[in-house]
Amino acid sequence: MFDLVVVGGGPGGYIAAVRAAQLGMKVACIDAWKNAKGRPSLGGTCLNVGCIPSKALLESSENYERAVHKFADHGIRLSGVQVDMPTMLKRKDKIVDQLTSGVAYLFKKNKVESIHGVGRFAGRDGDTFLLEAVDGDKVTPVSARQVILATGSVPRAIPAAPVDNVDILDNAGALAIGEVPRRLGVIGAGVIGLEMGSVWRRLGAEVTLIEALDTFLGAADEQVAREAQKIFTREQDIAIELGAKVSAVEKVAGGLKVSYEQGGRNSSIEVDKLIVAVGRVPYTDGLQLDKVGLAVDARGFIPVDEHCATAVAGIWALGDVVRGPMLAHKAEEEGVAVAERITGQKPHLDFNHIPWVIYTAPEIAWVGETEQALKARGADYRAGSFPFAANGRAKGLGETAGFVKILADRATDRILGVHILGPFASELVTEAVVAMEFSATSEDIARIVHAHPSLAEVFHEAALAVDGRALNM
Repeated sequence: MFDLVVVGGGPGGYIAAVRAAQLGMKVACIDAWKNAKGRPSLGGTCLNVGCIPSKALLESSENYERAVHKFADHGIRLSGVQVDMPTMLKRKDKIVDQLTSGVAYLFKKNKVESIHGVGRFAGRDGDTFLLEAVDGDKVTPVSARQVILATGSVPRAIPAAPVDNVDILDNAGALAIGEVPRRLGVIGAGVIGLEMGSVWRRLGAEVTLIEALDTFLGAADEQVAREAQKIFTREQDIAIELGAKVSAVEKVAGGLKVSYEQGGRNSSIEVDKLIVAVGRVPYTDGLQLDKVGLAVDARGFIPVDEHCATAVAGIWALGDVVRGPMLAHKAEEEGVAVAERITGQKPHLDFNHIPWVIYTAPEIAWVGETEQALKARGADYRAGSFPFAANGRAKGLGETAGFVKILADRATDRILGVHILGPFASELVTEAVVAMEFSATSEDIARIVHAHPSLAEVFHEAALAVDGRALNM
């Protein structure tokens, strides 16, 4: 008998298990993931075929681009630079192995029992939940007083482009292409599509993104999205087709023909590889929720309240399988909050202060409301922005594209949103998250001393610009 069983070993699940164990609970985690070698591998999609391996390839591709196109500006001349895909993929796999093994170490250190298999409910006996971990023909019964469901999400499929991970790829296949394709198509111009498309474009592929929506990066601030689209298309030569709905994908001599309808016209492109990146859907297959009186909603999510509690007392759900953004850091913090709430604490998690990041080059990051959202709700606000092109550190790095924009309430000056397009935006956005979590004003940021020279000075200048007094522009 366990105090808590966590179903799913991704960022939300393993963090919840570790935190619960730290708080004195007897914990088990059921997880079914196996790596390419057929061995159990904790960490879920994020560590195995998502966040971590994609960032490894992004960094490798950016290094290649610097060597070929940017080092000469620094007085570093190279010749004969080549892409060695086997070594690049081996490095990526090594990072994945190190981090997934690290999760196994954390379980051992904190005395979390790891049970390999597909977790499912078998029923309940009074206040005890009965579960099973199914691994092939082996079925391991498990019982617990509390259960956390953290089963994550899977790529959304589209009938016109069935994934085989040979020619038509999902995110896992996109991270394992053995050689740089000459022509790459990507269905979807969201986070995954942009990141994967930019990796292979930098390595030499001709890349076309086919997006069904008429707007580019609709979730981002419109000003950021417009500038990013300009950079990706004009400077990086990525073709982005908006309002394009894929109707068919067929194999032709030497590749794939992708047909789509756009603006009332039928068009097509031919590619060597095609990545399908049209979002993700919650994964609840095989959980047998009906055994404990639960069911998913119309969109496939497990309904929960603001504390991640389901309708059945003692069963919790978090991460991609519940409402809110499908972000690993959101799942992690939910995992901590649920573990602490189970043990009687009253944790706080503000979903308005969860940062978003797109790891393109330049990076895109934001937290809080967009300017279009403020306008839509009739908010009275002020905006201040400052470009990286006027920053000494950015010039030294040779990464001057983009800007920081701060939106603040006109009456109170409280920061309502921060939007960043530029180098290391993923790191810079945390200052904005901290500021908003502590209800900071733009004046607070303007009065804080920022190191010089640093990229953070752009955030400082944007805060000054809210009041019309930027000093270096």
